[in-house]
Amino acid sequence: MFLELLARDAPAAEFEEPVTAARAAGESPAALAELERSKLLALRVRAALDRSRRRETELSALYETVGDLVALRDVDAVLQAIVRRARTLLGTDTAYLALYDPERGCAYMRETNGSVSAKFQQLLMPLGAGLGGLVVQTASPYFSSSYLGDARFRHTHDIDEAVTEEGLVAILGVPLRLGGNVIGVLYAADRSERGFARDEVGLLGSLAAHAAVALDNARLLQETHTALADLNAANRLVERRSASVERAAAAYERFTGLVVRGGGVADIAHAIGEALDGSVVVVGPDARPLSRAGATRPPDGYPGEESVAEAMARSRAQGRAVDCGGCTVAAVAADQEPLGALVISGVKELDETGRLILERGALVTALLLLFRSSLAQAEERVRGDLLTDLLTERHGGSLAVRERARRLGTDLDKPHVVAVVAGDDLPTQRMSAAAGAYASARRGLAGRHEGRTVLLVPGDDPSAVARAVEAGLRTALTRPVTVGAAGPLSGTAVRDAHAEAVQCLGALQALGRAGSAAMDDLGFLGLVLGRHADAHGFVRRTLGPLTDYDDRRGTSLLDTVESYFRHGQSLARTSAALHVHVNTVTQRLERVGQILGEQWNTPQHALETQLALRLRGVLNH
Repeated sequence: MFLELLARDAPAAEFEEPVTAARAAGESPAALAELERSKLLALRVRAALDRSRRRETELSALYETVGDLVALRDVDAVLQAIVRRARTLLGTDTAYLALYDPERGCAYMRETNGSVSAKFQQLLMPLGAGLGGLVVQTASPYFSSSYLGDARFRHTHDIDEAVTEEGLVAILGVPLRLGGNVIGVLYAADRSERGFARDEVGLLGSLAAHAAVALDNARLLQETHTALADLNAANRLVERRSASVERAAAAYERFTGLVVRGGGVADIAHAIGEALDGSVVVVGPDARPLSRAGATRPPDGYPGEESVAEAMARSRAQGRAVDCGGCTVAAVAADQEPLGALVISGVKELDETGRLILERGALVTALLLLFRSSLAQAEERVRGDLLTDLLTERHGGSLAVRERARRLGTDLDKPHVVAVVAGDDLPTQRMSAAAGAYASARRGLAGRHEGRTVLLVPGDDPSAVARAVEAGLRTALTRPVTVGAAGPLSGTAVRDAHAEAVQCLGALQALGRAGSAAMDDLGFLGLVLGRHADAHGFVRRTLGPLTDYDDRRGTSLLDTVESYFRHGQSLARTSAALHVHVNTVTQRLERVGQILGEQWNTPQHALETQLALRLRGVLNH
């Protein structure tokens, strides 16, 4: 029955109906439990299908854009598709693309989507004016949450009047770069105030790069057609140029096909190495090799990290591949944010087409990294928001928050432990990223709350979970951290456990203790600070070995210890009170040390023992 619900994509609420019907029919508890388990599995499958559909939508947009570029039947249609997808993916009211005409000394609207004003669609913008002027001058993205009141830009009457007639308020613009030049600006705009997140700026920048590719390829094809029409004598040259474009387009199609099929950076590097018959090394932002194709290690003659880093900077600034010793380096970047580079060697001479293939490979690699980073950041934000709602109890009810958790793979009905983490001098972003990765891998939640990093992870032993979290984050961050934990808990009652975990962390910090602990690990401090003070448990943990020994052997070690502390730890007064010889008291206390450990009479442990004796006396009366 649940398969039928999945097959017709039924709402989540309908998955409860078979369980309700079985319960009404008086089915056995075992049958009901099996139905409940099947329901939960079906809901997880449904959530996985929903995530797959969302990812398919994003990759479909990428695939369609790439397909348009590869086909390139009509550059106008390609630019229209890019502008339309920019508006859709960023969720803005309008998107438009402006190109600069050096002969007229101004910019003109090339494509618009969502515009309602004829004046705006025909607007001419002087060079250096408006938000676009600043984007062109700096070759960097800019946005304004309230354009008309923003004094950073040189306002003109015509531009402000057209913006007013269109009703635009918030505007984001990113440059279209061709080689080392900015040839235009791609915009996304809203008719109400809003900010633009970093990933939105990066995504629009990547689409702008595709628009520049479309214009560049259109220019190349136009030059080829002109040469064919006007210069019969240059037929061989035209054929070679066409073959180069086709080779580059085929390579670009192969790269993007790998991305659509779920390939990774190493797959792209391998495809580039095969296309150019060379060895490709992928380096990170620090110029250190990450993965390579065509070699098991950097080849002979591979430049050092300093040389590669300098070439990366030049490539990023010039917007093209650059030479570096016997290698060629193409920077991988998203809106000037360095992500790494592709370094190819083993090629005698990389021609223009080879450089174009390498640059297109770097562009696809940047887009792949950007999409994956955006998806990871989005999931991290969703998990953090859910944890915040649980901690503040602003989650709209138990059923709603459980459903949100299930979509993320977290089952709140299972036992969970709250862990609060502190790390000296660790950047917040780095700590949050490590905690998010740790919690996500264990179907838990992580986020920031009240200035601290908080995790909610499955488990029924807070001490064990605290140790595991501390070890995992210490390995990921290569720095020590301190972890306080509390629990276990089931359901949505997270706030009290969080408060106890914070108290536990504070106690560890006040004692100057690193590592991890739950309240039970803090001895009498746990009894004083614990959310559920368990006096019986504390007495049992502290004195239980002695009472067990007395019960088995018929001895009176516990009475001896109690008299020993009552008489100021004096052997003479204790022996007199018990009417035994001093040697007998000494022998008994030695046996106590064998049972409780040789440290039982140190100041710290003696305090806990005396407190347990007092509590035992109170609890037994």
